[in-house]
Amino acid sequence: MEGIRRRSEKLAEALRDLLCGALIGIAFIIPGFSGSSVAVILGIYEKLLGAVSGVFKRFGESMRILVPVGLGMLLGAAALLFPIRWGMAHVPLPTVSLFAGLALGGLSPLKKQAGEATKPRVFVFAGALVFAALLAFLPEATRPEGFLYRLDAAGYLLLFLVGLIASCALVVPGISGSMMLLIFGYYTPLINLLTDLLLYGKDPLHSLLVIAVAGGGMAVGFFLISAVMKRLLATHPKGVYFAILGFILGSVFAVYAPVLRSPPYLGSVWYALSAALMLALGWAASRLFVRLTSR
Repeated sequence: MEGIRRRSEKLAEALRDLLCGALIGIAFIIPGFSGSSVAVILGIYEKLLGAVSGVFKRFGESMRILVPVGLGMLLGAAALLFPIRWGMAHVPLPTVSLFAGLALGGLSPLKKQAGEATKPRVFVFAGALVFAALLAFLPEATRPEGFLYRLDAAGYLLLFLVGLIASCALVVPGISGSMMLLIFGYYTPLINLLTDLLLYGKDPLHSLLVIAVAGGGMAVGFFLISAVMKRLLATHPKGVYFAILGFILGSVFAVYAPVLRSPPYLGSVWYALSAALMLALGWAASRLFVRLTSR
């Protein structure tokens, strides 16, 4: 009976990690939102950092965590790639409001982990909030729509470096990887390349090579920055969580800013009401999910 109970507990944990991974994957493909913020809200951030930093020392144990989370990320991103692309193109304000509600509804566990507010911690919080919010005002790079189909050696190297920089967002909560790609001018071309590959099977070898190069850069940066974040959590945990709170709140502003620059979207009362409704639904769903996972 004891063996059956342990196996059932491991299976339940793997399914929970799979679901958490799916939510992280969904957040990663939305400009302005951070997959690592979702990991923090779901309570598996430090668990993931430990698995990544210990992958060479405790390979089997780390893989039992990373495999279901990674699979969930792929499934979540793939399942909502088309709906999110449609939502951001046609009803961006309600779509963004839903995910803003999801982010804001999960902040209560972070406040408990952050502890008492001191002057240094408040300063760290304010700096992180301002930094994340200012990302919305960085100019987006402009590139030809099909440039990923005409890469040379230098282009592949640049793509690797962009993946390396964007990997910061996989580890640092509140910094959006998709927004970093948007700023560098790679987000829309990569989304179009993925949808062309999945829908039409367009140029599969080249598409997979582009994905592998960008993914390789993200993987290298992911492992390097994970070690740094684990060290910071071990030495200054309260300050780190104050910074995370600032990054998350700043990223909510950053994702709203480009949507609110489009006046026609604010002209319809029903459109604004639908956005408010989606914000409330996202907040309620996040609160419920955090309560269930805490049990």
